[in-house]
Amino acid sequence: MITVQGVELRVGARVLLSEATFRVAAGDRIGLVGRNGAGKTTLTKTLAGETQPTAGQISRSGDIGYLPQDPRSGDLSDLAMSRVLSARGLDRIIEQMRETEGLMASTDDATREAAMERYPKLEARFTAGGGYAAESEAHRITANLGLDDRVLGQPLSTLSGGQRRRVELARILFSGNDTLLLDEPTNHLDADSIAWLRDYLKTYPGGFVVISHDVDLLRATVNKVFHLDANRGELDQYNLGWDGYVLQRETDEKRRRRERANAEKKAGALLAQADKMRAKATKAVAAQNMARRAERMLSGLDEVRASDKVAKLRFPEPAPCGRTPLTASDLSKSYGSQEVFAGVDLAIDRGSRVVVLGLNGAGKTTLLRMLAGLQESDTGEVKPGHGLKLGYYAQEHETLDMDRTVVENLRSSAPDLTDTQVRSVLGSFLFSGDDADKPAKVLSGGEKTRLALASLVVSAANVLLLDEPTNNLDPASREEILAALRGYTGAVVLVSHDEGAVEALNPERVVLLPDGDEDLWNPSYLDLVTLA
Repeated sequence: MITVQGVELRVGARVLLSEATFRVAAGDRIGLVGRNGAGKTTLTKTLAGETQPTAGQISRSGDIGYLPQDPRSGDLSDLAMSRVLSARGLDRIIEQMRETEGLMASTDDATREAAMERYPKLEARFTAGGGYAAESEAHRITANLGLDDRVLGQPLSTLSGGQRRRVELARILFSGNDTLLLDEPTNHLDADSIAWLRDYLKTYPGGFVVISHDVDLLRATVNKVFHLDANRGELDQYNLGWDGYVLQRETDEKRRRRERANAEKKAGALLAQADKMRAKATKAVAAQNMARRAERMLSGLDEVRASDKVAKLRFPEPAPCGRTPLTASDLSKSYGSQEVFAGVDLAIDRGSRVVVLGLNGAGKTTLLRMLAGLQESDTGEVKPGHGLKLGYYAQEHETLDMDRTVVENLRSSAPDLTDTQVRSVLGSFLFSGDDADKPAKVLSGGEKTRLALASLVVSAANVLLLDEPTNNLDPASREEILAALRGYTGAVVLVSHDEGAVEALNPERVVLLPDGDEDLWNPSYLDLVTLA
């Protein structure tokens, strides 16, 4: 259980949350919603104990599992399955059991006897932690999240960002913690895994708080909705499921508008009458009383909700380039004996639109990193054509320098811009005042997405490499991305699980990984997008 009393959160002078009081108990399935940058990620970090509130108190009881948007924990040399099992401490016990089994075959009597004495104790600890049933449960969870035995047998260092995130999600779900804090858990999941996660959360016996822009997930799983209002810095709490919350919020807004319209009409009439009466000295006091009454009438009203601001996004006017600004031939990648993909050939012509499809782990992100020049291929080469100017959006935001501020990151992407121009661009992406001087490492996933996109806007790129650009975005911001994709005249290579993003791109060609087959786009491929 988590109990929150009078908590305030600030970033610089900006109040993200003021005087919030609530609790997360067993059976509470809470959807935390609000526009990008409202402070949802900051709140969940604070609930998890990773940051401290500016004011107020948070108490925790029981075990808490926290899935951040960008999980970086764990020893990269660990195998993926060991990382999952570590949630219950089983990874180390299994490792010790395997070592002991080897020693039990020793020809040295003392070594063999010591191992035989030790093994039952390890087995008892293994059984106490759930034993083989727990190991089977871990395999069931990982399989349903699209992690096969090949992936589970690899070190974390060899996995893609999406695979790492699914390993962390599997670890959290396997942990059996009393309370879960899940920040965008459906990122990098295919349609089948999302459906399984929905069913899992519907029957979860503990409490959880989930941040998600997946309306279907919220509709199916939550019984309460907390809306973090970025304009007021307040947490509106609805003890309703998703559909009930949407209806109640619309009803409340209609009531507020109606009450304000009526009050403004009455107050206007009083003020007009007061103005007439002020001309007569004998009625000056009455006029003042009327004016005060009109002010009280307006001050007692609930505020009408201000419309959430949305970053205005238009991709850059592409710089001039030759007919084929980027080509790749015979690209391949393996990790040890595990081949990711091989024999990929690709020619990106001026203004061409290509979508890359493949199951999770097929190497889509790796291919884009190779095209961007950030990762070497085992074979083949990537050749820049005349006038190539690349813009790369990385799903893990690795193009951002986390130790530099928002302003410094954008200035490094466009060194020719003046400080005024840099801040003007950032303002259009909702980074103004103190927000522009924050280090990138404290930004939410949605804010990092906005900053990375702002860097693309000032780049004059004629080839965009976009890796899951709609992840972490609220619906309004996502629509801005889709509109920008439709209007961009340069070349695009897109990786996405979002059908809407692929439709907005209107691709000409598709590359299928891991085989590297290329085909002309046709609508039947759209069915593969959410599965890829």
